[in-house]
Amino acid sequence: MTAAPTPSLRERKKRRTRQALIDTALELFTERGFDGVTLDELCEAVEVSKRTFFRTFTSKEDVAMAPEQDLWRAFLEELETVRPGPPTLVELGRDALLAALDRMDDEGWARRVLLSRRLAERTPSMAAHGFQFCEATTQGALEILHRRFGVGGGDDVRPRLAVDMLIAAHHCAVAGWVAQADSAAPPATRDLAARLREAVAALPGSLTMSVEG
Repeated sequence: MTAAPTPSLRERKKRRTRQALIDTALELFTERGFDGVTLDELCEAVEVSKRTFFRTFTSKEDVAMAPEQDLWRAFLEELETVRPGPPTLVELGRDALLAALDRMDDEGWARRVLLSRRLAERTPSMAAHGFQFCEATTQGALEILHRRFGVGGGDDVRPRLAVDMLIAAHHCAVAGWVAQADSAAPPATRDLAARLREAVAALPGSLTMSVEG
């Protein structure tokens, strides 16, 4: 395999600035509330201009939700190369999402997701932003699946339902993962991977689960 090219000095600086914005935003929003921190105050704390901020993020909501959005962007990248080995579309998506999760190797990622999720629970504008991002990601996944594997198109709703089920399994896994978190020691990424596998495995049973009248 060819080694990935070493990022340029400019690229490394951009990445450091982006990470500083995310970390500082999450700390300030958690301490003072999402609406208690202005964009000017955030930029001043990181010592960057608003112009620099908007080169990377579209809004306060965007920077606050960046950790989990990074995971789904990596998921789309993995979907571009994942091999169609699993027997079902949901399982193929699961493998791509697990591969993306493996790329979230920064020790601070789990804590950032924890802070972001807890902020979103009490910030309606973050929830709305998350919905929009989720829909954009879904459409991106459907485009890749259609282009690479020829699935979907027309009135075939099955690929959309498969992606929706994968996202639902992820939300279920993250909810349990966040609930078990200790503020002093955020849960490990490997625990989220295990929960995701369990949630995806439970999907077939959920579709055939009966209700006694």
